[in-house]
Amino acid sequence: MIKRIVAVAALVPAMLGTTSAVASAQSAPKATAAVVTLTYDDSQAGQWASAITQGAQNWNAALHNVQLKPASSRGSADYVYVATAGWPQTTLGPVFPGDSGEVQLGQEALDEGYDATRIAAHETGHIFGLLDDYTGPCSELMSGHGPGTSCTNALPSAAEAAQVDRTYAGDAAAPRVKHHQIVVDVWSNAAH
Repeated sequence: MIKRIVAVAALVPAMLGTTSAVASAQSAPKATAAVVTLTYDDSQAGQWASAITQGAQNWNAALHNVQLKPASSRGSADYVYVATAGWPQTTLGPVFPGDSGEVQLGQEALDEGYDATRIAAHETGHIFGLLDDYTGPCSELMSGHGPGTSCTNALPSAAEAAQVDRTYAGDAAAPRVKHHQIVVDVWSNAAH
């Protein structure tokens, strides 16, 4: 009987060591692909500059596989922000390095009372390939004008960020479908 207890006692540390190794292997972070960096040019955005900066910071804080940064020179950006007199509209992405997208930030949306940072962050969502969901709650950035002018949330939801991270996971140089579609957001109170 004593021999059995000693044998079991000798096996326990070995089993625990194996179990610990399995647990730490399972909890170790997975190796991830390189982060995709998208550059933007806001030199034609005028009064929208601070809203663009804050919107980019909001996305960067929520994302793991793609990050936004200002381009080092005009003309070298993957996409540009432009201030316009009309309604916001954007090239539907996903935009990748070397592409050329455009975000038109429309004055009419500001005149209607919508928040500039929410507009800039929402339109950036289209650059990532996200579509509108006007029936969504204010907590969803891509609900756009749906929740009305009182909604000033400019943060992507966890689900929106996860969708963008899935889009930019893997090889950024892999062949992909290019969209040449423009998404026009009519942020009008008249639409309600």
